[in-house]
Amino acid sequence: MVRRVKTGIPGMDEILHGGIPERNVVLLSGGPGTGKTIFSQQFLWNGLHMGEPGVYVALEEHPVQVRGNMAGFGWDVRKYEDEGLFAMVDAFTAGIGKSKEYERYIVHDLTDVREFVDVLRTAIKDINAKRVVIDSVTTLYINKPALARGIVMQLKRVLAGLGVTSIFVSQISVGERGFGGPGVEHGVDGIIRLDLDEIDGELKRSLIVWKMRGTSHSMRRHPFEITGEGIVVYPDKVLKRKGVVEL
Repeated sequence: MVRRVKTGIPGMDEILHGGIPERNVVLLSGGPGTGKTIFSQQFLWNGLHMGEPGVYVALEEHPVQVRGNMAGFGWDVRKYEDEGLFAMVDAFTAGIGKSKEYERYIVHDLTDVREFVDVLRTAIKDINAKRVVIDSVTTLYINKPALARGIVMQLKRVLAGLGVTSIFVSQISVGERGFGGPGVEHGVDGIIRLDLDEIDGELKRSLIVWKMRGTSHSMRRHPFEITGEGIVVYPDKVLKRKGVVEL
């Protein structure tokens, strides 16, 4: 039997036929405004409630802003940080400003992948993490795309070896058909793509599981919404270019 990690996101585990296989590295790909960060933070928050410590790597936003945004959905992680169940890796400030006084895990040189991996490994071991989110992994190779696959594979070896299940947030441009970098999609175990499409004059969000090693999954494109409590996916509906269809 494949051990699965529940996302806890309403409707998502039905689409994944039970959840993400343990130790998988999943690429969460999408353009701006699709809900990637919310999805990944909700995954970590739900894990905390399931007794699974988590690490969030902040590459795109200040850690203070990340905590504030999560609290806006009712996901106040500070208590879990104090209890040693949640860790924030600051890969945004490089230790400049007051971060060095408040943040425990800081990546000072983002061009040094070895330092990045060492800080991440330390955070995982310190809290015995079971879930990791890197938001976004694109930042690590955006200026050196030729190294993208190598960086992803290095991270995958470390994370899988430590027994964690991971989400790598991947940025793509509006209308881009790929998943966020040459060869990256071949280095991960799963791909979930989030999209924002204009249909009949209205923007609609949807997702599709492109691949997921170790499990079958829905092959359909499902609509989802971002509510005040996070993402809600509708496994019983399919989004087509002409609108939403009930199954």
